[in-house]
Amino acid sequence: MIGSLMMCVSVVVLLFGMLAGIAMGIQHDFTLGPAHAHLNLVGGVLLFLFGLYYRLVPAAGSMLLAKIQGSLHIAGGILFPVGVAMVLLKGPSLEAAAITGALMVIVAMALFAIVVFRTSRA
Repeated sequence: MIGSLMMCVSVVVLLFGMLAGIAMGIQHDFTLGPAHAHLNLVGGVLLFLFGLYYRLVPAAGSMLLAKIQGSLHIAGGILFPVGVAMVLLKGPSLEAAAITGALMVIVAMALFAIVVFRTSRA
């Protein structure tokens, strides 16, 4: 279930990220390029890969740790690029959101590593 949720959120985030990229191109204003890149990679691609792993390894996806990891990454994967955008537009006084989102994503990645090591047949 968490795998499916992650994949669905991922495609919505990627669609939004692609539309934002097109809008930047039309306007010839790439100020938000770093936020766009983080949204697509962290909020889209990584989220989809995590969800895919959880779908392919059902034992991993059924773990409570996977649900915590997925929820944390969804929130952090959105907060981090939004925070980056706020810093780019309004200055470093608003960097708390970017820092908080980045820390959430790092913790979520560490949790994912634990899930993988516990469930992979390496």
